Order: sequence, then structure tokens, then C-alpha cells
Amino acid sequence: MKSMVAVIPCTGYEEQEVYEAIDKGISLLGGWKTFIKEEEKILLKPNLLSRANVQRAVTTHPAVFGAVARHLQGNGFLHLSYGDSPGQPGNVEKTAEICGIKEIADRMQIPLADFTQGITVDFVRGRTSRKFEICQGVLDSDGIINICKMKTHQLERITGAVKNMFGCVYGMNKGASHVKYPDAESFAQMLTDLNLLLKARLHIMDGVVAMEGNGPASGTPVNMNVILMSADPVALDATYCRLIDLNPADIPTVYYGPVLGLGYWKKEEIEIVGVENLEDYCNPKFDVSREKKYSGKWAVLGRLTVKGRKPVILRNKCIRCGACIAACPLADKALHFPEIREKASATGEKEVPVYDYKKCIRCYCCQEMCPEQAIIVKRMWRQ
Repeated sequence: MKSMVAVIPCTGYEEQEVYEAIDKGISLLGGWKTFIKEEEKILLKPNLLSRANVQRAVTTHPAVFGAVARHLQGNGFLHLSYGDSPGQPGNVEKTAEICGIKEIADRMQIPLADFTQGITVDFVRGRTSRKFEICQGVLDSDGIINICKMKTHQLERITGAVKNMFGCVYGMNKGASHVKYPDAESFAQMLTDLNLLLKARLHIMDGVVAMEGNGPASGTPVNMNVILMSADPVALDATYCRLIDLNPADIPTVYYGPVLGLGYWKKEEIEIVGVENLEDYCNPKFDVSREKKYSGKWAVLGRLTVKGRKPVILRNKCIRCGACIAACPLADKALHFPEIREKASATGEKEVPVYDYKKCIRCYCCQEMCPEQAIIVKRMWRQ
């Protein structure tokens, strides 16, 4: 059978328009009872990467989160909770508040799940990772509805349904995963194992306003005017790729779907519903890394070419807060303040953090967590 992906036009975040888009999508996919039962405890898993204003398109828009929750409650699914493990350390509730999710959840009496502690879970079927530290709130639920955001990503090129499930991993273990799986290929395989372990029931992508360029936190909002829905996260992400004229086979989180048994990405294996011509909603000018990627047996070439890219700090934007240093997952830090940090230079300007590129694993956690959009990823030579 083909994997079905609903592509629903949605031109803005007006409450009723988003509600009707979700209604159309779930109807085309067979209705809520196709995926969950009324007595089950369901976790709503938005993207709460950082404490960013909603206009920046960093996180799942609260209108999409609210529309999903409103639908569920209206159809008798009352055992709901929500949560995520943000990239920024600290209070999850505060992050949800700044992102606009907490206000809606409180109004609808949906509690915040426990993302403050984790439990080690064995996964004997895992091909790359056979053990994960999963947040307690995830394990307390019977099923997950993954409400992801359409964005670019410096390591995997895109972040969507497959990548958003990484927020179910507890706290600092996410940073440790970058050290253990330091390249796009191994990291994608780990994410695939994670998705196979957790088996979210449904994936809903907020692509009304997406993020292009220097994503997943420092990019530029761009109108894509769609909401995507599917039970297959790989097919959903592959459809996202086609909407921005990107070859799904070049995206590791997509490529390894059928290899490891998570889902499908080939066009003939996917049934698009909701629109007659997907091409009518494509944005071929979407700003995303388009250089050739290497997967499968050619992955070694990808590991070599990635060394041609590196994170660079923009001095005129850097506020010397140290968030990038805190985000670096290496114990011996590939990023640090120089010793003369507290000594004013001749111009009175404090020094910005300094990279040790020999240690840097190119995970781009520093770029992802910079609150000032002061870190970019540069390609240092043509590939």
C-alpha cells in the first residue's frame, strides 16, 4: 500500500482557517479514530526548540497546535498532554509560554507532560542505537501526535517529522547523541531508530510559514501556505522536499526510511491527497543547501565533504552571551572564550568566542542555539 500524505492549502494562521485545514486533512486520512482511541493518553509533541517569538517561525505556531487540540477534544479525545525537550536548557514551561503554546494549553486544560526527567529504554531492534534516554512524559503516554515545523537544518538540510521526534530524548542526552553520531548519516540513522521505537501515530507539519536559510533557529520566515499530514514521517518529509524542489534521496533522514523500515520516500510509493497538482504549491527558490549529498554506500564521501563547511560567528551580531559555548556537546569544548575576554581591546570591544576547528564535529548546535542569529554555516570550498 502507498503512504498517504495530505497536503492542505492554508494561507494564514487565522483560527478558523487552520481548524478547517486540519479538519480536511484528517478526514482525507480516515478520521482521528484511524490513529487513536478515545481512552488513550495522547501526547501532543510540538516543536519548542527555543524561546523565540512566534513571528520568527522557529517553533510550531500556536494556531496549529490549538487547532489539533480543539479537534481532538471535540471528538472525545480528552486524555491529552503536551511537551518537548527544548534545545535551550531550563524551564520547559517558560519556553512554551514564550512560544505561545502554554496559553492555549492552559485555556484548554491540557497539562504539560513531564519532560524534566528521563528513563533509559532499550531498543533491541535498533540498527544504530539500541538504547535511548526518553522523557518521562513520553513514556507516560499511549501515543504521540507529532506537530512539527517546516524548516531548514544545517546538519540534515531539513528538519521536519523525523527530526522533531528528537525532542522526546531527555535533556543533555541530545548533546551526547551529537558526539556519538557526529555526521549527518549516522545521526539520521539514530533518528530513524528513535522513530521506530516511539511510533508516533500521526505527523502534522506546520508549513503555513516555514523557515528557509540559516535554520533551524536563525533563518528567514517564508510563506509556504500548506499543512502536511501523514502517518508516515518519511513520506511527509519527502513531500516537503518536493515542495522545495529538493531530491528526497539526498536527505539522510528521508533516505534511511525504507532502508530501516520506517517509511517510504519514492514518488510512486506516496499518494498525495488534498491538492490536484503538488507543483502548484512548490517553491523552487526556497533557500536551502542544495549541494550533492551522499547516502548509503557513498556515505563516506559525505563525511569527507562535510569538513568543507564550518560554523562562523558574525562579530557585529554576537553579544558574547556564551550560549554557543553552553550548547557545544563536546566535554573539552570546540568553542571557548579567549583568555583576554575580560580585557578590553584597543577599541573597547570584548572578544567573541573562538572555535577550535580541529575539535569541532560540525553538529551546529552552537548555530542552532544562538539567540542573536549571530552564527552562520559557511562552505569553505566548492564541492
